[in-house]
Amino acid sequence: MGSNLYIGIDIGGTTSASSVMDEGGQLYARDEFETTKGENGWQPTVERLKSAVSRYLEVSEAEAIGISSGGPLNRNTGVILSPPNLPGWDEVPIVEIIQDEFHLPVCLENDANAGVLAEWKYGSGKGYRNLIFLTFGTGLGAGLILDGRLYTGTNDLAGEAGHVRLAEDGPLGYHKRGSFEGFCSGPGLAALMADELLSLANEIGEAAVLDRYKPMAEVTGKDVVEWALTGDPLATKAVIESGTQLGKGLSVMIDILNPEIVVVGGMGVRLGDLLLNPAREVISREALPAAAEVCKVVPAMLGEQIGDYAALCVALAGIKKL
Repeated sequence: MGSNLYIGIDIGGTTSASSVMDEGGQLYARDEFETTKGENGWQPTVERLKSAVSRYLEVSEAEAIGISSGGPLNRNTGVILSPPNLPGWDEVPIVEIIQDEFHLPVCLENDANAGVLAEWKYGSGKGYRNLIFLTFGTGLGAGLILDGRLYTGTNDLAGEAGHVRLAEDGPLGYHKRGSFEGFCSGPGLAALMADELLSLANEIGEAAVLDRYKPMAEVTGKDVVEWALTGDPLATKAVIESGTQLGKGLSVMIDILNPEIVVVGGMGVRLGDLLLNPAREVISREALPAAAEVCKVVPAMLGEQIGDYAALCVALAGIKKL
């Protein structure tokens, strides 16, 4: 490995990863594994992350460690605060744990804020002063760059768009039915698909549905993406509904924040225009025309690597190099 390297830790609701990169974005090493949570607790994941970081530091020095995690969290105290998509991760002093182990500068940021920094420095948001980034993965969060600066709010809760209610009823997300996250997340897509399968089962019988699809309880967001990309009509309908709700939520954000660009990660990357075109159509009707006209809605450029770049940007921001 070279010099001036940074270690990134990306703690996600489904998987976690550690990586080594330089400031230019060159990746030198990476490990990924399933995130433990619930009854299994957070400790096994943290131990695996510590083991990976130890291996990296055996062969090279690092300038800093950046940690990107689902929120809510307190970036000032370095504590992860009971994220809805990380059950069991309650009051985890992750910065203290990692700092005590490796004696390096360590910085913590929520995944949406880290993601917007990554897309702003390396991806679709490069060169813009006002942008919104949506995670759209296991959950939904928004990162905000306003007037050329990361905006985190009074106590780091700016951008928790997933908690906003879009409908009186709908898929459950962020402990709230009909929420932005309920409609616009991997589990949300699975829930919308389950509704479609239930309707079909009522028409043609459950046995006939099971000949073509998984049992409703086993359907995942990944399944919906794969089926929609092959033209399956029910999966496509679920994606269009999610995209429509995405447009409703973004219309409100565009009216309030007047961004130049909205960058959609996760499902926005995997589904592209199949998801984003319905959102764009709603925005053209619902948002202020002058605000909608100057705002583009695009998929994240960094794709599946965004978690690595996000953690890198947290490390860079932590030592004032971003």
